[in-house]
Amino acid sequence: MSDDATAFVPGHITGFFSAHPDDDPAVAGSRGAGVTLSDGVTVTVEPADEPVVTLDGEAVEMPPVADVLSALGVTAAVRADSELPLGAGFGVSGAMALGTALAANAVFESGRSENELVTLAHEAEVRAGTGLGDVVAQARGGMPIRVDPGAPDHGRMDGIPARPHIEYVAFGGLSTADVLAGDTTTLTAAGETALDALLEEPTVGRFLSESRRFARDANLLTDRVEAAIDDVRDAGGDASMAMLGETVFAVGSGLSDAGYDPERCRIHPAGATLRSE
Repeated sequence: MSDDATAFVPGHITGFFSAHPDDDPAVAGSRGAGVTLSDGVTVTVEPADEPVVTLDGEAVEMPPVADVLSALGVTAAVRADSELPLGAGFGVSGAMALGTALAANAVFESGRSENELVTLAHEAEVRAGTGLGDVVAQARGGMPIRVDPGAPDHGRMDGIPARPHIEYVAFGGLSTADVLAGDTTTLTAAGETALDALLEEPTVGRFLSESRRFARDANLLTDRVEAAIDDVRDAGGDASMAMLGETVFAVGSGLSDAGYDPERCRIHPAGATLRSE
């Protein structure tokens, strides 16, 4: 057993999705597409007498993290440092669950494979109601397309072969659990239509246009988000809404050109990784 281990997990913005519940959390998940970000979450795990989880120095309740530790049968202190806001559509809870799985496996020499660890984190997210597809996307990196729902042994992934710069502005958060607990019939129909269109033309431009259509058809746009997207498009750029958060993301310099002061990063070229010792 080592003293500690650290993992980096990229942030993940979902552009559109369809919900696919199942009694088995490994089979449950979502179909859809998104982008992983070079801005992300760094998770450090070390053995402890009592479990404790902190995010940016503050103690937090994070059920997916507790679930992962329980599944591995270990007691640990988990310290997460995030470049991204919680609850704004960046997959922070999924990143913390996946980072915990990777780092705890290393610290406690649990002997689990990558797919097993991704599955543990995915199941924890599904059970907590905090996400359906972030973990599998964060494990893959790039611009992932979730063709089939579920953890690695069940889901099927593809991707858009592009690595553009991304700008984003977060106005506030939306509750993933509240949205997923409601009637998702309209949302899922819109997500299926968007995915079919993207698979016919897997480009960055089609991804953004289908993401915008999804946000509108699923009735998820807020006034601030809609205004910012319109501003970007009026300035000649392309943008959409992050699912699920009151966040706008754009390719290239779209938000800057529209007069906003965004954060700027790149598409992350690879999935979650352990940091070198």
